Amino acid sequence: MPPLPQPIRKLLLPEYMVKPSQKLGDDYPAGEMYRNFIRIAWPALMESVLIGLISFVDSVMVSSVGETAVAAVGLTNQPRLLFYAIFLSLSIAVNAMVSRRYGEKNQEGANRCLAMVLPLAFGLCVIFTVIAFAVSRPLLLFAGAQEDTIELAIPYFRICMVGMNFTVISLIINAAQRGCGNTRISMTTNLSANAVNLVFNAVLINGLLFFPKLGVIGAAIATMLGNIASAVISIRSVCIKDRFLYLRMSEMTKWDFDQLKTVFSIGSGSLVEQVFMRIGFFSYAKLVAELGTMEFATHQIVMSIITLSFTVGDGLGTASSALVGQNLGRKRPDMSIIYGRIGQRFGACISVLLVLIFTFGGGLLVRLFSDDPEVIRVGRHLLYIVAVTAPFQVAQVICRGCLNGAGDTRYTALVSFVSIALVRPILTFILCYPMGLGVYGAWISLLIDQLTRFGFTMFRYRGDQWYKKKV
Repeated sequence: MPPLPQPIRKLLLPEYMVKPSQKLGDDYPAGEMYRNFIRIAWPALMESVLIGLISFVDSVMVSSVGETAVAAVGLTNQPRLLFYAIFLSLSIAVNAMVSRRYGEKNQEGANRCLAMVLPLAFGLCVIFTVIAFAVSRPLLLFAGAQEDTIELAIPYFRICMVGMNFTVISLIINAAQRGCGNTRISMTTNLSANAVNLVFNAVLINGLLFFPKLGVIGAAIATMLGNIASAVISIRSVCIKDRFLYLRMSEMTKWDFDQLKTVFSIGSGSLVEQVFMRIGFFSYAKLVAELGTMEFATHQIVMSIITLSFTVGDGLGTASSALVGQNLGRKRPDMSIIYGRIGQRFGACISVLLVLIFTFGGGLLVRLFSDDPEVIRVGRHLLYIVAVTAPFQVAQVICRGCLNGAGDTRYTALVSFVSIALVRPILTFILCYPMGLGVYGAWISLLIDQLTRFGFTMFRYRGDQWYKKKV
């Protein structure tokens, strides 16, 4: 086989992905490193993309009830994710710590981390569920619910918050599994849960077979049943003795304050990031919701579609995060850098396909949700903006996964504060209202937000501070 041309060699071969000053050896076998990345990445990517597709189909099923139902369900997303913020931050901390302990071959430390965080997260979740029930009406009204959506949104929100108690269990366990490279377990867990959700969506929303026709409430119950299935499968995955992660009940009552301090150190930065993200996304959704039910329904439809590009970045970012943490645990930051850049190469290739889908298939995608000509017209135009956004979105999510895998969560929190909590809401207000661009303004601000995050995360990744973090 003839040698590759030099430009392609520099683009694809690992030895060219790291600076000479960063190299700690000459062992950069391209075939082995790409195979290792694919081994961990394909289950994470398939999990993320298929879950995104299932969520997409889920939204299509809800849309069969009408645009008002789409808007009502969409209104609950950011309030729910606001409650999820602390648990997402704990999962990022668990992933970073377990991946580092896996690289160090410290099985006891990895299991102690999981056994300590899991009951803490569940206890907090029970408290948050009670609070969510108490504040559901004022919270959803503040989120932008209108008279035609509030009575649908409240029961949907409350049922989903009950399901959150089960979601948190699988979220923490799966974060630990990904940290030690067990992305296939996480994939099986989440796909099984989403399959349960999909089946019960089909029978409960429209009342198929002998089931009652429950509409939006049926969708919420289906989601909760999927959450329960996910928790059961996740718990089972850490009850097998010969695996790296093996959860003992006796360990769940013991506290290792050194580990707890590290969890809070990583998790606090991630929590700040999650809070900024949720406040920014909440404000963004509220501003769009105030444009009107039809505008918000169109916006929510396109949001469901753009999830497909986020899932690509999220899947590759998960793999990159695990490999970054593992190789930092092995004292090989050069390998961590390379695996991050391999993830970026894969992301760039898939982004080309996404751009073509959003550009030429936009109208068809929107028609799956609505037959309203105005919704289709506006949705198709918004997907042109999505086509431009997708490559930057994929790249920044992968970069963010690398930084979080190294424990550099405070920097990603700062980026989220600047871009999501400040840039996106402020620009959305200016473009939607004073400039009169309506829902188009919201999506232009989203594009600028993604460009901003891409620039900041790539700048950090090209430096050397992130992989020097101690975990």
